[in-house]
Amino acid sequence: MTPPDWERRLYLAAHPFAYPLLRAAARRGPIVRVPGVGVVVNDASLARGILMDGETFRKDGPGSPGELWTPVLGPSVLLNMEGDAHRALRRRLTELFVPSYTEALCARVLDEPLDRLAGRLSGGGVDLVDAARVMAGAVIGEVIGLDARTDASYRDLFEQGERVVSSVSLRTRRLSPPQVRKARAVLDPLGDIAAKAYAAGDESTVMGRMRALGLSEDEARGAAGAFFLTGTETVATLLPRLFALLIDHGQLARVAAEPSLLDRAVEEAMRVATPTPVMLRSVHRPAAVGGVAVRPGERVLIATHNCCRALGPFDLDRPHPPELRRLWFGAGPHFCIGYPLAMAEIRRVARTLLAAAPLVVTRRAAARGVLIPTYRELVVRKGAA
Repeated sequence: MTPPDWERRLYLAAHPFAYPLLRAAARRGPIVRVPGVGVVVNDASLARGILMDGETFRKDGPGSPGELWTPVLGPSVLLNMEGDAHRALRRRLTELFVPSYTEALCARVLDEPLDRLAGRLSGGGVDLVDAARVMAGAVIGEVIGLDARTDASYRDLFEQGERVVSSVSLRTRRLSPPQVRKARAVLDPLGDIAAKAYAAGDESTVMGRMRALGLSEDEARGAAGAFFLTGTETVATLLPRLFALLIDHGQLARVAAEPSLLDRAVEEAMRVATPTPVMLRSVHRPAAVGGVAVRPGERVLIATHNCCRALGPFDLDRPHPPELRRLWFGAGPHFCIGYPLAMAEIRRVARTLLAAAPLVVTRRAAARGVLIPTYRELVVRKGAA
């Protein structure tokens, strides 16, 4: 029996108009020009080629992420830079999230809240949406140097980021002046916290490590803001969806019994959920993509979700072709620099949940008015597999 397609429900709840249009574009071929939107790419091979070519397809031109976020984060963060300046900043940040450091950071920050989560799983139902928000808030709080160490403060931190990101839709090209002011009202105080941690220079902290790596205070503030906006919701929305997929497809017990399957399960859940459903680039010089000519100034919308879902429904045993590998984290010069931190966090939380298996879903509802599709609640409890 085929399980209900809750992933489609999540997308429709989040984007009731844009999502059907996005999926309709997939049916028109690997690449299609859509009036008012731009050149839409639905093929993983074409998408990877675009992402690998940072000279032709850039993040700092019209209709790109740079146009969207520069008014909020400033000019010197990785997601709105290209060329030599981008390469120089990325080189300095390469050592920031090495696996050994991210594992230690997540252990230091998450062990206590995960112990509490394990106890709650033993005693009754747990909302994985709320739990994932607490964990994501705890990690990003550590990254920016937040002193508070309570679940309530972690929830508040996550909700601050959600307020900023929810002002963006799949169709947003740039933020309005009121949206910029709203975002700055959230991010400026967090930037002050990050700057304080930077000034302290403690190399056991992320901000202290940025100082040791030679970043200026403005660069460190901008990086902290970018990590806050791009990393928090990605992890928090993925964790409930991962476990919903495993439970719905009858694979939870299998992954719990075979820990070596966890990374495969995470990768497959990310493919299906596609936490970055679209990516934007601006054409910098004339080129041809899949036989379609593109011109400088045009907007390219990589429909990452269409590229990923073309492989089919959730299936732990289906290998990912090379062109699809971790496409949801980007490719080439802009591959997500926070990938090791995201994976360390997901693995640590997932292991706690898998240790409580078998789990059953007792209640769930889709979230509305969000950029990244997710559950509003997903309550699980221990029960028969």
